[in-house]
Amino acid sequence: MTAPPPAASGPDRTTLWGVLGIILAFCCWPVGVVFAILSLRAARKHGNQPTLAYVGLIIAAVVLVFGGGLLSFGAVPGVD
Repeated sequence: MTAPPPAASGPDRTTLWGVLGIILAFCCWPVGVVFAILSLRAARKHGNQPTLAYVGLIIAAVVLVFGGGLLSFGAVPGVD
């Protein structure tokens, strides 16, 4: 018989951090990365799936690459 995993102290905020990471990855990717990392750590602590954390990190990476591409090609007006 296997013992259940030990209960982690504090509330489980994996979903909260994950959703905030995804939303903020679109408009402010550094803050989105921070919340995605918080979600990843909370998922590992509570034994949950870190899917939302991975989605937030991937979206932040895509926004970073896409935004860098726009800046490098001069597609953003007002930025020299």
